[in-house]
Amino acid sequence: MDLFQKCLEFTRADEVKALDMYPYFRAVQENEGPVVMMEGRKVVMAGSNNYLGLTGHPRVREAAKRAIDKYGTSCSGSRYLTGTIDLHNELEARLAKFLGYESVLLYSTGYQTALGAISGLVQRGDYVISDKENHACIINGALLAKGATAEFVRYKHNDMVDLERVLSKIPDSAGKLIVTDGVFSVTGSIVNLPELVKVAKKYDARVLVDDAHSTGVIGKGGRGTASHFGLEVDMTMGTFSKTFASLGGFIGGPERVINYLKHNSPALIFSASPTPASCAAALEALTILEEQPELMDKLVANAAYARKGLKEKGFHVLDAQTGIVPVIVGSLENALMYWRQLYNRDVFVNAFVPPGVPPNMSMMRTSYMASHEKVHLDRIIEAFDEVGNALGFRGATTNGQATVAAH
Repeated sequence: MDLFQKCLEFTRADEVKALDMYPYFRAVQENEGPVVMMEGRKVVMAGSNNYLGLTGHPRVREAAKRAIDKYGTSCSGSRYLTGTIDLHNELEARLAKFLGYESVLLYSTGYQTALGAISGLVQRGDYVISDKENHACIINGALLAKGATAEFVRYKHNDMVDLERVLSKIPDSAGKLIVTDGVFSVTGSIVNLPELVKVAKKYDARVLVDDAHSTGVIGKGGRGTASHFGLEVDMTMGTFSKTFASLGGFIGGPERVINYLKHNSPALIFSASPTPASCAAALEALTILEEQPELMDKLVANAAYARKGLKEKGFHVLDAQTGIVPVIVGSLENALMYWRQLYNRDVFVNAFVPPGVPPNMSMMRTSYMASHEKVHLDRIIEAFDEVGNALGFRGATTNGQATVAAH
């Protein structure tokens, strides 16, 4: 059989495009933060992970420009060889101090951080223990480790009783790494870290928290999930593509562990390093966060305002304390219709559909920024209300299964 046969037979995306309800790969032509230009018109952005609204901040932009003027557009090599510049070292030192770790290591993307850290640390005879709703980067990092003859097991979402059940079956002699999202990217819920840490200590397991959606959002001054609970964990990883207004990833932990990864993580050794502009932008964003922690308060307040407003309009909204506000609409078809109708009203949201979410739990995943103003939030809520009226239903759930409720 031809390897490409499955590609030729994959037509689902084409069918949705033909209906003019395809929500993905939509090009942004200009970005002003809360409002973007798409297809020649201004659209309120309610789907970005630019949580603190810093991608357009003048200081961040100028820092990136200065870095290009000084270093050029690329480092043209891996960190291991010719691709390290002083900005990399400076950013690692600043993040280590900010997060309270002995050392930090940069990767070229957040996704790559998970692949490189997990597969670099978990090797033959070791175990990766993962929450079932962790981000794909964690799952694929664990699968990469499994390919190198490590073991990969999962536990029920945020269920610490099930985590203990899983750990109890692992040999005492095996190395164990529990990996979890801090804030789960689909629902915006926060991991039960106090119980997770307690169980981890009981079974002599190390803990790695992915704070991609946590850093700059929760914790003291934006220091993430462990800080939110007043805890310390072995390692924290994250990304620059959200609150840090850039591109790249990082992992913080003990100096000897970071040193090991520097010399044993193929994802680092064989990849080009983060660009000068990316490092400079992340550094300036970190400085702004340290100077203006109130940006976090604005972000959380904006999300809370939208969450309350959508609930009052009769929508089924998942509760959280973060910048993510998911609105459950039920079936895949419902999601595509809702997305199209919202976009027709100049509001852009993310349509999350199976297999990314369970069947009949398709959602409009809205996310908010510190730079959203009340006029933007009111327009988002108003557009949802208009679409609910136009389509004649608003998503609701009963006993965990989505239903369609007439309105």
